[in-house]
Amino acid sequence: MSSFKRADRVADLIKMEIADLLLKTIKDPRIGSVTITGVKVTDDLRTARIFFVEMGKDTCSTVVLTGLGKAAGFLRRELSRRLQLRHVPELLFTYDPSFAYGNRIESLLMEIHREKENNAQPD
Repeated sequence: MSSFKRADRVADLIKMEIADLLLKTIKDPRIGSVTITGVKVTDDLRTARIFFVEMGKDTCSTVVLTGLGKAAGFLRRELSRRLQLRHVPELLFTYDPSFAYGNRIESLLMEIHREKENNAQPD
């Protein structure tokens, strides 16, 4: 018996397909630098929350969010063609702040490391 829920398996499939569609099919320049970081599907498979980041930026611009919202219908239709699901979930795009948080922690650690090196050097 599998230890994964069906919603988790569907989320993985949706993540792969959405990433592929954004990379190869969507030509909208507003969402050219978007990377899909995760997908969370409800247990009833009716809603998929797609987490994304805009590469090179710590915040999400409204232009990118608008572009993804406009592409949601097309992406859902393409998912229905690619996946064998009775109902394709509604796609909701959500900015993933964990990358900005990770970058902030990394910069703080590097700053601490530089301060230790500067204090350890004899004058």
